[in-house]
Amino acid sequence: MGCKVMETILFIILLTVATGVGGLALGGVLGVLIKRQSQRWASLLLSFTAGLMLCIVALEMVPEALEAGEWPWLVPLCLVAGFLITYLLNCWIDKGAHHQVENEPHRCACGHHDLHTAGIVLAAAVALHNVPVGMAVGATVAVQGIGYAAVLAAITIGLHNLPEGMSIAIPLLHDGSKTASAIFVAALSGVPTVLGALLGYFVGNQAAIMLVAALALAGGAMLYVVFFELLPEASLQWRSWWAILATVVGFAVGMLLLISSGHHH
Repeated sequence: MGCKVMETILFIILLTVATGVGGLALGGVLGVLIKRQSQRWASLLLSFTAGLMLCIVALEMVPEALEAGEWPWLVPLCLVAGFLITYLLNCWIDKGAHHQVENEPHRCACGHHDLHTAGIVLAAAVALHNVPVGMAVGATVAVQGIGYAAVLAAITIGLHNLPEGMSIAIPLLHDGSKTASAIFVAALSGVPTVLGALLGYFVGNQAAIMLVAALALAGGAMLYVVFFELLPEASLQWRSWWAILATVVGFAVGMLLLISSGHHH
């Protein structure tokens, strides 16, 4: 039994390092290579990832939470709670960013030095909300064990991390940071994904009610990422019918992946 638990923990760590830390690092590398984001491609990638993530929440995580225990009322409550917690974390980070700029009047709001602040603040925000998002992977492993569903959830997070890694690295690069330093900061903000995944797994294994709460809280956090980050940013990058279609295609691809793996409800 102990060996199986250790194997599962190792699986979670390797999977979330590859997709959480690796996804942000790869996004940083893309930022180095591109330097200027292609707005159309960025919008399509963000929209596709939003659709894929929405599918995982709606057709995998919420049904799993509803089936995991005898507390169906707990699922919508924790879903909303997960959304609000992630929202408040981001508000706290934003407030901290504004406070720092106000207390440093020598920094121009649009100045050269402020780009470094923007990159670091964004890295901190990404790191914080990667904790509840990472819980999705751990909670999925607690339900399904080592398997396809957990890998799919992690890959979705990895895709979502690509544009975020670019967003962290590009301001740092323009501020004069070294290439390795910009990529390292982007990668470092993915470490909390691993911690969140382990938290989701251990909490989910304690009792059925804890598993329901972990799945629903993580689902709410992912919904925040979809509706407050991915889709608004995609719209800012490129307001187009193609971006909307990319969201639908992302959702459909998610459905096909779930059906092909047998994890449909």
